[in-house]
Amino acid sequence: MTRNDTLHTSPRLDDAALDLLFRNARTHNDWLDAPVPEAPLREAVELTKMGPTSANTSPLRLVFVQSQAAKEKLKAALAPGNVDKTMSAPVTAILGHDREFYELLPRLFPHADAKAWFVGNKAFADDTAYKNGTLQVAYFILALRALGLDAGPMTGFDADKVDSEFFPGGKIRSNVLVNIGYGDASKLFPRSPRLAFDEIARFA
Repeated sequence: MTRNDTLHTSPRLDDAALDLLFRNARTHNDWLDAPVPEAPLREAVELTKMGPTSANTSPLRLVFVQSQAAKEKLKAALAPGNVDKTMSAPVTAILGHDREFYELLPRLFPHADAKAWFVGNKAFADDTAYKNGTLQVAYFILALRALGLDAGPMTGFDADKVDSEFFPGGKIRSNVLVNIGYGDASKLFPRSPRLAFDEIARFA
C-alpha cells in the first residue's frame, strides 16, 4: 500500500492488490479439488458488512450451500448451463436481500426514525432492498478475492424455487448466486473485451 502525501489522500492499494481484486481476477467455472474452510467465508461476510449502504440498511442475507443434500435442492433451480459448474464448486453462496430490512433500522440507524421512511411504502422498501443488496453482492465478491478465494457469480436460476427452499416465508428474495472455491486457471478462456473509458463515463 502506498500513500500520496502531497495530496494528503487516503492510502492507495498497490498494483499487486489492484491486480488481485480487479485486473487479473476472473470469473471461474472450473474448480480445483480443494475444500474451502469456514473461516474465510466468515471473514468475507465480516468484510462485506463494512461497505456502505444507504442509511446503513444492510439488507444482504446469505446462505452458504455446501452439503450434497443442499446442493441437490439448489440444482433443481439452476439454468442448464449453470448446473455443472455449481455442482462441482466447493461452496455456492445464495445472496438475497431482506425486504423487511427496515425492522432493524432502529438498531442500525438509531439517530433518525428511518424505519418510518419504509413502513407502508412497499415499493420504496423493495427498491431500496434490491439496490443495496446488489451493492453488497459486489462487496462480497471483492472480499472473496481479497481473501484468496475465486468467485463465479451468476444470475441464471429460478428465484422462486431457490426462495422456497432456502428463504421460505417471502421476507427474503434471492438475487445472485456465487460459486466459491479455488479456480482452475488452466480452464479459463481469454478475457472478454471491456468498454473504453469514453464509452462508459463522461465529465459534466
